[in-house]
Amino acid sequence: MDPRDLKFKMPAEWAPHERTFMSWPVRESMVYPDDHEPVCGGYAQVVKAIAEFEPVTVLVNPADKDLAAGYFDEPNIDFAEIPHSDAWLRDNGPTFLVGKNGELAGVNWKFNAWGGKYAPWDLDDEVAPQVLERVGARRFDAPLVMEGGSIHVDGEGTLLTTEECLLNPNRNPNLSREQIEDYVKRFTNVSKIIWLKRGLDGDETDGHVDNVACFAAPGKIVIQVCDDPSDENYEITQENLRILSESTDAQGRKFEIVKIPQPPKSMFEESRLTLSYLNFYFVNGGIVLPVFGGAAEETDREAARILQETFPERRIRTVDGMAIIKEGGNVHCTTQQMPRKG
Repeated sequence: MDPRDLKFKMPAEWAPHERTFMSWPVRESMVYPDDHEPVCGGYAQVVKAIAEFEPVTVLVNPADKDLAAGYFDEPNIDFAEIPHSDAWLRDNGPTFLVGKNGELAGVNWKFNAWGGKYAPWDLDDEVAPQVLERVGARRFDAPLVMEGGSIHVDGEGTLLTTEECLLNPNRNPNLSREQIEDYVKRFTNVSKIIWLKRGLDGDETDGHVDNVACFAAPGKIVIQVCDDPSDENYEITQENLRILSESTDAQGRKFEIVKIPQPPKSMFEESRLTLSYLNFYFVNGGIVLPVFGGAAEETDREAARILQETFPERRIRTVDGMAIIKEGGNVHCTTQQMPRKG
């Protein structure tokens, strides 16, 4: 019996949270280990911002617990000693589900470090079961390699993803598109998947949707756009806009689309940094938004303004989006929401 059979479903991210889970950075597995201290500072900033709205549990390796604890004195931040290598809990943590009677459960997807990019990943593949055991949630083991950052749901039967990621042969080479779609529908209990084509240029996750677009409400989508035809993201975002404008959700609604301009292109060494305002995170009563400063100050303000207009009942809390971006992700990538029961 899978979650769909048992009437469990993945709630929308804006549904009330019991708490947020995050993982603490591990020096040995970082892309740039010499940046461990500033990256820890960046993570601490995100943890503290979220803690203004809801409790946070930080997963730490036992050897790092004292280091991590030294950054915080907030009463609603605690620690769980769960061994891990990578600190992107959105991707290797559980996808929480809620049953029709309020029962909490979670999906344990298979994890292979974004298509085998960062070995070893055995510890990270064991994180989700340990989190689910810690909170006493029922566990559903999915026979599918997938990361949480590759999907968004509206809570009413619609899921958003990209072909570039979910259909990438480095994840599930022996499964067809139809089989992958069936597993995703069964384990999140959605009835319709909207397939965007590609994620942003330079995204080493192979096009995670949480940098591209997300639901703001049922029937409403926020998308980051590029208006410069010379930028690689122009064709990507225009194609995704066209797909969304021609799509309907699981309830048959046409989408209201809210556009946010992308920040200016930014490079580090030979690689483009995947700067995205869409990597924000819903918290109880607010939104934690990465901003980038410098040449991006104007688009930072515009992103905050648009999100405030889109979510007038929420407080927009900005954090330094440059602090951890060289490691390959941002605020949303670091987080995993646990829904409130009932």
